[in-house]
Amino acid sequence: MVSSRLIQRRLADVQRQLSHARESLAVLEEQVAVWNDALDDARIRALVSETPLQTREYEDLARHVSVANAEMTRRASEVRELVSARDDLLREWTPKEIRE
Repeated sequence: MVSSRLIQRRLADVQRQLSHARESLAVLEEQVAVWNDALDDARIRALVSETPLQTREYEDLARHVSVANAEMTRRASEVRELVSARDDLLREWTPKEIRE
C-alpha cells in the first residue's frame, strides 16, 4: 500500500495541475467566444463584399478558430483526466486522523 504521505503529495500536485488546467481552459473559452463572434462578422463581410481578400480573411480566421477549438477540446480532456486522477487518489487516501 502506498503511504498516506505520498498520496497526499500526489494529491496536492494533481490539484495544482487541475487548477492551472481549469484556468487555462477558461481563458481559452473566453478567447474562442470572441473569435467566434469575429468569425461570424468576417463571414458576413465575405458574403456581402464577394472579394477575394474578404474571403481569404474569413478562411484564415476560420482555420484559427478551428485550431483553437481543437486545443479547447484537448484542454477539457486534460481537466477530465486530472479530475479522475484526483478522485482516484482521494479514494486511496486515508487521512491520518481517521487511521489513529
